[in-house]
Amino acid sequence: MTDSIAFYLDPMCPYANQTAIWIREVRRLLPEGLEVEWRFFSLESINRAEGKPSPWDRDWAYGIGQMQVGALIRREHGQPGVDRWYETISREFFEGGRSCHVPDLHAEIVAEAGFAPDLVERALADPTTKAEVRAEHEDAVERYGAHGVPTIILPGDYAVFGPVVVPAPLGDDALALWDLVRGSARFPHFYELRHPKTGADLAHIGTSFSTYLSSRAWKTISNPAP
Repeated sequence: MTDSIAFYLDPMCPYANQTAIWIREVRRLLPEGLEVEWRFFSLESINRAEGKPSPWDRDWAYGIGQMQVGALIRREHGQPGVDRWYETISREFFEGGRSCHVPDLHAEIVAEAGFAPDLVERALADPTTKAEVRAEHEDAVERYGAHGVPTIILPGDYAVFGPVVVPAPLGDDALALWDLVRGSARFPHFYELRHPKTGADLAHIGTSFSTYLSSRAWKTISNPAP
């Protein structure tokens, strides 16, 4: 029987991108396959500093604006379309250093990927795309206590934050990590297991994310998790 999961993403998050690379590898390698439903979650909203304007009120917010495009693609092309969109913009941003958070460049990139060249324009002109992203984000917070990405909903409606791993494991390592993550659903009150980051770990992450760190137009803000 094929397992089904939901994967909450924010296209600005380099960790979610690595986890998405891993989950696609798991999907490819599992003999029975894996169904992945891509959903949206806003880091700009969850980490908004007190007193700052809401990102939902902006015409284009870095992550929310991109996810509005993703929402329209999902309507018109289904989950395979949003999968291809997310993989494309992640590769262009995190590996290529192209500023997908700039509307004109985002439109150029999705057109190069074979989507309609007016997708960005139509997504931003349609207020229901933002409403869809916001409803999905708020449902994740309320239903699962989600506080960031990657958040994965395993079979049985069991939510996990992570795995946070850099770089994404491939081959047998990908399947071994899947067995660990999938097995965690056996314990409904297992809440947290972390590997502390040493100075060498932080240096490794900085090197791995060097393109992202030089290409982004924002500073990382992360409110404490519950």
